[in-house]
Amino acid sequence: MAGLQNLSELNNSSLSDESLSNRSLNRSQRIVERERRKNEADDPFVLAVKYFADVEAGTPMMGNDDLERNLVVLERAAYAQGLPPDAISVMLEFAMSLRMGASLCPRVLKFLIPATVVPQEAVVRAVAWLCCSNIPTNTQLLFIKWVLTVFDMIDAKDQLRAVYGFIFSFVTDEKLCPFVCHLLYLLTTKQNVRVFRVRKLLDLVTKLGRKPFLLHLLCLYKVFLPELVTLSISSKMRYGFRNHNAPWKSALALVQKRNSALMAASAGLSLTIKDQNKPRKRKHHHLELPMLSCALTKESQTELSSIRKLVPLAQIRSFAELLEDMHRIELPAQMGSMLSSSVTLHYLDCIQDESAFLRLNFWLSHALQEEFLFCRDGDATRNSDDAVEFLQRLQSTQHFLQDGFSSCERFLFKFLTVWDGAFMRSEILSLLSHIPVVPSDRIRELLLEPLTKLYFTSSVFFKCGLLDVLNSMLRNWLIWHSVYTLDDDDLDISISNHVSVYMTLSGYKDSVSQLVQFVAHLAAVGLQLESCNLLLLNFILDFYETVCDIFLKFGLPLIIMPPPGVFYPALLSADPVSVDQLAYIMHRYKVNLEFAKSQMKITKAFHINSQTLSEFNHYVVDLVNFLWNGKTFQSKAYLQLDEDLLQRSKVPECSSSFNFVHHPAFIGYAIDFHRKCWPDKDLDLNAIKQVRPWGWYMEYLFSQGFNGLQLFSLTVIRRPASEGDKERSGTLQPS
Repeated sequence: MAGLQNLSELNNSSLSDESLSNRSLNRSQRIVERERRKNEADDPFVLAVKYFADVEAGTPMMGNDDLERNLVVLERAAYAQGLPPDAISVMLEFAMSLRMGASLCPRVLKFLIPATVVPQEAVVRAVAWLCCSNIPTNTQLLFIKWVLTVFDMIDAKDQLRAVYGFIFSFVTDEKLCPFVCHLLYLLTTKQNVRVFRVRKLLDLVTKLGRKPFLLHLLCLYKVFLPELVTLSISSKMRYGFRNHNAPWKSALALVQKRNSALMAASAGLSLTIKDQNKPRKRKHHHLELPMLSCALTKESQTELSSIRKLVPLAQIRSFAELLEDMHRIELPAQMGSMLSSSVTLHYLDCIQDESAFLRLNFWLSHALQEEFLFCRDGDATRNSDDAVEFLQRLQSTQHFLQDGFSSCERFLFKFLTVWDGAFMRSEILSLLSHIPVVPSDRIRELLLEPLTKLYFTSSVFFKCGLLDVLNSMLRNWLIWHSVYTLDDDDLDISISNHVSVYMTLSGYKDSVSQLVQFVAHLAAVGLQLESCNLLLLNFILDFYETVCDIFLKFGLPLIIMPPPGVFYPALLSADPVSVDQLAYIMHRYKVNLEFAKSQMKITKAFHINSQTLSEFNHYVVDLVNFLWNGKTFQSKAYLQLDEDLLQRSKVPECSSSFNFVHHPAFIGYAIDFHRKCWPDKDLDLNAIKQVRPWGWYMEYLFSQGFNGLQLFSLTVIRRPASEGDKERSGTLQPS
């Protein structure tokens, strides 16, 4: 019994201590809460917000010291660290309701700089005031510009899309129309596209002309319901929405930089594009990839999940989850954040959401033009790690999607006209390779002329880099042809998988042909300028490895031979690898031409130009005569030299100077072969020309890895029936 009594006393003591601890904790919390309320009561910012929340309509503005004092407090706080969501709601309601007249509204709108997010409800209420108050047109315009500026910071878009019709009603105002179209462009979903809205926009096109902002909104409508929009819209029209120099832009960028630690973290998908600890000379705010975050608040997510079962893209953690929720995805508020995650790129690649591509292209167009074309910081851009990382991310995204962005294409066409060829060379050249097929009537103006100026005024290393990029560009064009040619009409080729751009097969061939002929000109003249530089020659031959297989490998009925200014420098090169690569290229031309001739007998849709066959035959004859027959610069050769010039050179046996024994590229192999065959004899290279040693020598060369020469000899060199047929061995005759 005593033990039980002691245990009871111990329990009572423990409960008493716990009760005292709880009372002490509650007292501490009450003290902290009391101090917080006291501090808030004395905080000028809180008092200022409370003043504008409680001020009554009709309060005089003139001579109102309280008004001016509170406005100054909020202005300073806004430009220093931005306004919290509740302050944004209070001030937007105060301004748009015109409680103290219309003259204060512009001043308030100009310092509405959000620190984190903008409440959707506040924007919707402001739109309601826009519809029912006598707000001046200039103030209405300022409000719409503000919404466009902070659009990506609005915490949700569902209620804003619910008042789509109210916003659309303002398109009839000529002054507001460009900005209203821009806002509608960002809000439009398939449910918003209606016949009466299409008709209204078409009426405005008739009244105002083909304004870009109207055409771009119609273009988006056409993506969702192409049967409603019958207007023909060019894919090459200039971008219709301007980057407004609004008063909030620079201030908002500074506030975001200061409050970056308070921004919402990614849900695990975002890749860190920049190191915050790196010192920078200048912050490239337009090139900073936003963090991938939800476009909905937590309350909105719960509500919409039960109604429409939407899944924010930021919540998708794996590719399996993406496949499961593919058609219930809610896009992020900031489209630029999609570049920072492999899962979001898989979404773009799988779903082919053209509205997402349009919004992403708009964001990219703004970022690229603001930072590069219209940058006023001069040389500060040149040392920016942000710009380099942004372009590298853009390049890797295009490589992942195996397609280019139209905004990037437009940026490059403008940038090439002012580019010096050195600024961010590797990044710009990488982006160039993803430019889609350019129509033949514009390719010279947009692409070829700027590149010509850069090529002939730059070093040999830039020439090599540019040729490599043009080779990649050609391969991409040919791959697009082989993948996106429509089965039901092979004369109609889709240029891109997410942009409705079509061109005829003949137009496509013209563009490819112009690109190949352009590179032929660059190659021939570049070899002369650089004294047949071997590195440059290597890149040129790599390009023609792509060209020689256009018909067989990519299915495009086009065969273009290299110019003499490329063929003969390669044939006479001192580099055996170049000669071997040239032989491989001629072997592939032979295979393509033979297949083309067989197709000509079946269908008349493709005809080989007799000049192409003639050039091929001349090249083959000269290659065989130079390397095998020892008949250099003969009278029937495609490349000839005057006899007087040959005699003045004082080179003995000129006709055999470029065969496999005496050719500068192979003379080392000939000497090595002679020493292995006749180690005790004096060096006499003419001994290799005998019938049996010649066969051994050819086998020795092929064993050294010269597969191109071996393939050429197997497909082109034949045992002639008579001596007179030797020169015609391996040639093709036009039919």
